[in-house]
Amino acid sequence: MQTQRKGQRRPRPRPWQPPRPSRTAAARRALRALAPTPPPRPTAKRTLDVLLGSALLLLASPLLAAAALALAACRRPGGVLTHSTRTGLHGRPFVLRSLRTRRLKLDVVSRLHHVVRGELSLVGPAPLAPGDVRHGTPGARHWRQEMRPGLTGLAQVRHRSGMPWDEAALLDQHYAEHQGLRLDLAILAEAVRAPLREAARALPWRGKAHLSDTDHRLPGYRTAE
Repeated sequence: MQTQRKGQRRPRPRPWQPPRPSRTAAARRALRALAPTPPPRPTAKRTLDVLLGSALLLLASPLLAAAALALAACRRPGGVLTHSTRTGLHGRPFVLRSLRTRRLKLDVVSRLHHVVRGELSLVGPAPLAPGDVRHGTPGARHWRQEMRPGLTGLAQVRHRSGMPWDEAALLDQHYAEHQGLRLDLAILAEAVRAPLREAARALPWRGKAHLSDTDHRLPGYRTAE
């Protein structure tokens, strides 16, 4: 019996392994993996976009609906809306939809739903088409990729000032370097005031400016007297 025991091989020692976690801990980790990650907290700019953009869209909805019906009745080629591809935040492309009219800036107002959805901001650089040279060199980090394009912007409200430095690219870059809630409110105020001022100038005002001296002269009046 002793010879048989000597001929038997001894079992090799197993390598050390960490203790297996309990089933409860594994189930907790699985539940944490399934839980959705909390979304990032909205910034003041995004809060302004959602609240003011939703309010403006609600107020403009009847006018936009009437304009859409009028365009549909005209049966213009191409339909009621225009579709164009634009580059948004982080270089993601999206389809920009606008009413096919420029009266009362309705083509711009009709883009408010893009602001609510997060594809546009109320204020920002102009939305560019993919492949535009103003995006910068391919692969390079560019400030346009780090911010949403805007419904209006500094370049849009200053392009008619006639100043030599008021180029769209320079104004967009200036906004990117100095953006803030106060600047956004100032640009929005100017974007609303400029069309109202142009409409007021187009009204046929009547007053003394349209009357000549002969309108007030009595019959028989002579300059020699």
